[in-house]
Amino acid sequence: MNASQIIAKKRDGKSITEEEVGFFVGGFAEGSVADYQMSAFLMAVFFRGMNIEETVGLTRAMMNTGKVLDLGKIEGKKVDKHSTGGVGDKVSLVLAPLVASAGVKVPMVSGRTLGHTGGTLDKLESIPGLRTLLASTEFVEIVSKIGFAIAAQSREFVPADQGMYALRGVTGTVESVPLIVSSILSKKFSAGIDSIVFDVKCGGGAFMLDFSEADKLARQLVQVTTVLGKSGMALITNMEEPLGRAVGNALEVKEAIECLRGGGPSDLRRLTIELGIEMLLLARIDVDRAAAGNRLEKLLDSGVALEKFRDFVIAQGGDPRVLDEPALLPRASQVETAEADGDGYVSDIDARALGELCIDMGGGRRLRDDQVDKSVGFVLRAKVGDRVSRGAPLIEVHSNRDSGSVTCRALDAFKLSEKRPEKRDLVLGRLP
Repeated sequence: MNASQIIAKKRDGKSITEEEVGFFVGGFAEGSVADYQMSAFLMAVFFRGMNIEETVGLTRAMMNTGKVLDLGKIEGKKVDKHSTGGVGDKVSLVLAPLVASAGVKVPMVSGRTLGHTGGTLDKLESIPGLRTLLASTEFVEIVSKIGFAIAAQSREFVPADQGMYALRGVTGTVESVPLIVSSILSKKFSAGIDSIVFDVKCGGGAFMLDFSEADKLARQLVQVTTVLGKSGMALITNMEEPLGRAVGNALEVKEAIECLRGGGPSDLRRLTIELGIEMLLLARIDVDRAAAGNRLEKLLDSGVALEKFRDFVIAQGGDPRVLDEPALLPRASQVETAEADGDGYVSDIDARALGELCIDMGGGRRLRDDQVDKSVGFVLRAKVGDRVSRGAPLIEVHSNRDSGSVTCRALDAFKLSEKRPEKRDLVLGRLP
């Protein structure tokens, strides 16, 4: 058995065994399989796909490269949520402390920027001093004490996925269902969870562009979760326009804090509540959706969830003053506002274009080792369905470079029409 034979086998559309995928992934984690070989393997999977048995085997192989935590000594159900990635998606920053405030334990192993979408870890690391690289013992201790922790992959947590995730982002192999499924589930199950809620994004700003693709991914996530002995469900949610109003790491942290204070954009709040309800039901905190929703609304509006987030920031070494003084977050040197060039309704905002533009400004990665500028991004001053007049502000551009061309490109992401567009549902589907 050798790496090149396994690559060729998958290249030719043949199924690979769990032993073969274990050999290949284990070798990559140990250094005997090179980056360029893994890149070739990822491309072969991208074009040839994997059946459910192969995807289960890949997920197990990735988990086996690191430690799988036993959280049995921590009371209560351990439930996590995972989003497949969208522009402006900062839900985890609000949802984890909110659900933990309701009594659910949330051990979250998360990822960094992937493609045109932002990463939870890059956003969190906008908070001065906050650490996401935790030893497993510290991770367990914080989950036990605070109720949730958010950590990066490490040599303990799914080290194979850490490298594979980075390579996917720079080799054009992100939009592959088996690679997405195995990456998500290997991280999540290594953290010792009992159940998981999936937020599968659908639309121009997501990796799954249409409902059929998103439905396929959602079904495979739930199916593989069940095969591996866990419980899970999925929401398919709209990602045609950015979620909330902020796009960019520090700007999204600021918006998440606003939501934890009981404010923030209505779509961000609603999606957070919808996902939180499912997590409370899986944890059996509530058996009724209305009761679960009421509980979460009160925890947000009372400030209890905000204080839980404060405890988390302190526990992971961050500066808690940012919760009261958002100016302590990284700030761009230039802020320019793009204005509407006519009258009408905002009929479309190209989320993918804004995500790509944020990367061009330094807010994401083109190459694996690129440094991320946490301060840059956008704040939407209008959303789809809003009526605007000529000269009305549409979007703020926060940049550390010459912002002229960037502002023009940001403005190009907006389309105006004379007719009010039909209201788009935020939640498009639910599985099972």
